[in-house]
Amino acid sequence: MAFPHLSNLSISVEKQGPAKVTKASFPLRYGKFSEIRTSEYEFLFNLNGEIKFIRGLDANWPHPAEQLKRTDGNDWVYYSVGDDSSENGIISWLGEYYLPCLPYPSNPIWEINYFSNPVIMNAFAAWPQLYANLYGAKNDKLHPKAKDLIGNILNNDDKVLHERSQNIHSIIGGRVSVLPPDTRHVDYEIIPLNIADGCLFHCKFCCVKSAQRFQARSRNDIIKQIRQLKLVYGRNLENYNALFLGNHDALEAGDELIFIAASKAYKDFGFGARTKNTFLFLFGSADSFLKSKNQLFEKLDHLPFYTYINIGLESIDQSTLEFIGKPLSESKVREAFKKMLDINATYKNIEVTTNFIIGEGLSAEHYRSLKELLRDAPVTTRGKGAIYLSPLKDSPKKRELLPLINEIKDQSKIPVYIYLIQRL
Repeated sequence: MAFPHLSNLSISVEKQGPAKVTKASFPLRYGKFSEIRTSEYEFLFNLNGEIKFIRGLDANWPHPAEQLKRTDGNDWVYYSVGDDSSENGIISWLGEYYLPCLPYPSNPIWEINYFSNPVIMNAFAAWPQLYANLYGAKNDKLHPKAKDLIGNILNNDDKVLHERSQNIHSIIGGRVSVLPPDTRHVDYEIIPLNIADGCLFHCKFCCVKSAQRFQARSRNDIIKQIRQLKLVYGRNLENYNALFLGNHDALEAGDELIFIAASKAYKDFGFGARTKNTFLFLFGSADSFLKSKNQLFEKLDHLPFYTYINIGLESIDQSTLEFIGKPLSESKVREAFKKMLDINATYKNIEVTTNFIIGEGLSAEHYRSLKELLRDAPVTTRGKGAIYLSPLKDSPKKRELLPLINEIKDQSKIPVYIYLIQRL
């Protein structure tokens, strides 16, 4: 419902966008949201009245497809189309038409410091100005729906938004330091539910995993998280269709705990009432993946989700594995890679992806063996599964790695993309 030019604002309450996320070169709006426009900016709010997107509308804005997005972790991420928004540009490297520019250290193949762009920073300044204008207009003679929207927005100032993100982290037991790369398929919009803590491996090169010893959560803890998360997300649960079972090796928690958590969350979060396109994401280690029996994959395949499992293999070269402190053998990496291909070929609703590292200081043998592995992979089509190349965080001149990435992509029978480490 639209209410044009109230207090010099154009207000649209609870617009309905497509339910299914699709790949598009222009930012599409999914699910239900409300919109307020000024002459210069577009502001989008979720069903709780929380600010979600800001986009410039005048000729000074860098690109009409670029925008600012606030995550559930209360980070502001700038979505850029980069140097080249064609099929040969960002989408060929990331699998998406945009590059999320993060406000914290990560591993991007190139960096865009949006804080140094005065046009983008003016959009940040426009948000508190809009808030002040809405506060002044709250007693105007407005349509009840517009008045309710303004009230909800005013109830979600920056302090409340920060506290809500802290509440989410407190419920699940800490910030999610890295999301699976496959969550790009839902624009990183997931509900986090931790079923385990810690990691089986504590690799020397890794900058995102905790030093905790691996331990699965209890069933009661998981049910408590679901109950509390449902309250925090409130009405905006309607806009989610994806679940992340964390944290760094949920696969090691075992089929019973995974099944209980996924089934309970599906029901309590109301996923099935809105769409058939629901997604489940989780990490696994090479060890937990290799010891997982067919029984687990059969259960996952029959869940009401399309499931992505991401496995970190890092290298097929033994000397590189030792150099980065990854406690794997070359033979185990090959075994896990073969199992990934087998699972993807066998199960309709499961897709396993894997990660390999790139960066300065890695040997020629690391790259030679990786190219050979991907070139000789026994697959007939570039369908299910993906290889994610993760630039080492401290590699200088990461942008210079693009020719190498293209070499690996050209030789691979499996789709190859860059892994951008994004937190929640």
